[in-house]
Amino acid sequence: MKATVAAGMAASPTLAADAALDRWRHKGRRVLALGNGEIGLPVLPVLRERLARAAGRAAYGPVAGDPRLRESAAGYWTRRGLPTDPEFVVCGPGSKPLLFALLLAIGGDVVIPVPSWVSYGAQTVLAGGQPIRVRTSAAAGGVPEADALRAAVHRARVAGRDPRSVVVTLPDNPTGTIAPADAVQRLVLAARELDLVIISDEIYGDLVFDPADRTVSPARMAPERTVVTTGLAKSLALGGWRTGVARLPASESGSALRDRLVTVASHIWSSASVPVQAAAAYAFDEPPDVTARIAASLRLHETVVRAVGARLAAAGAELSPIRATCYLYPDFAPLCERLVRGHGIHRGSDLASLLARRYGVGVLPGSAFGEEECSLRIRIATSRLYGETEAETTAALQAPDPLALPWIDASLARLDEVLDDLLTVSSAARL
Repeated sequence: MKATVAAGMAASPTLAADAALDRWRHKGRRVLALGNGEIGLPVLPVLRERLARAAGRAAYGPVAGDPRLRESAAGYWTRRGLPTDPEFVVCGPGSKPLLFALLLAIGGDVVIPVPSWVSYGAQTVLAGGQPIRVRTSAAAGGVPEADALRAAVHRARVAGRDPRSVVVTLPDNPTGTIAPADAVQRLVLAARELDLVIISDEIYGDLVFDPADRTVSPARMAPERTVVTTGLAKSLALGGWRTGVARLPASESGSALRDRLVTVASHIWSSASVPVQAAAAYAFDEPPDVTARIAASLRLHETVVRAVGARLAAAGAELSPIRATCYLYPDFAPLCERLVRGHGIHRGSDLASLLARRYGVGVLPGSAFGEEECSLRIRIATSRLYGETEAETTAALQAPDPLALPWIDASLARLDEVLDDLLTVSSAARL
């Protein structure tokens, strides 16, 4: 039997890490879930009501999405300086399937940042292409360095490969950084020279801590070749509702890409959940109750992620400035000698394995995001620390000082214990 492209592919590292922790939890072991970026917050009540109100809408809707949602998404982008025609908006069952459908519709090989979200490379392979990995600078996570991009694409084309697109992430997962406007501008110029479609994953766009620190979308600089994707999984903690939207260029080439994307969608999901689309349309309109919830969750994210970051920095790990998202991407290289002598740790995967096996702490190694195996980086997500029940997570949203809540305080105290033991053991072993 002929092997498929997925034959040797591993499961998504984020989901695999969560499954491993669940096995520990079911055995009664104490765990600290820092691997999966799911936002652990309750659904805004008005969105539950909107969903319930639309529950009777059981018929398939338009493949491109309900007109009401496409208008709402267009308004969302227009308010952010990206005037949008609803005809160039396509909706899907989550931004993750939309990204995959885009890769299928564009075709060819894909330039991917290093580090970058775990599924970009896998989706490229599933779509029949090859990932071309290009490093980002420490200050511009999510946006490949322009000169390195040119060199990589030229090498690929000389070798007979067919790069057609480049993915950027603004703000970035896994680093939590925001690429400055000049880095985005350089990327845009390179993409024009190389005739690449820019796919800008902006699902974290509403999770920037300082309002003056907003991301600059490449769609502002290259509207003719930039596709923007977003969703509600991060800003409103609606991951399980599976809803996403894509903004395509309002141009002849954009129109052709839209048609190909809708054709792909017609053969994969036919129609995103119609009741969910109805609730999403309300959310993308950004009424006061929605913006208030996002503001409250943003305060909570910033408070907790900074508290975790302070502990990692105090332990000696290197960290980029914390500016967005609920992610940290510490580098334990400064502690390399102690980790090697104390625990035989040479790689991020060794560190992640030890943290899970010995302490019940789930994180992801940098290698899951495209780093070299020798990297001692790990990705930490703080969004599951807000509580185990709806009462706890609601209290976390409302608390003037969420760090004082017993369950969050206990998680931070556990992290202190783990870091102290990790480094104390390695120090003692060196003597």
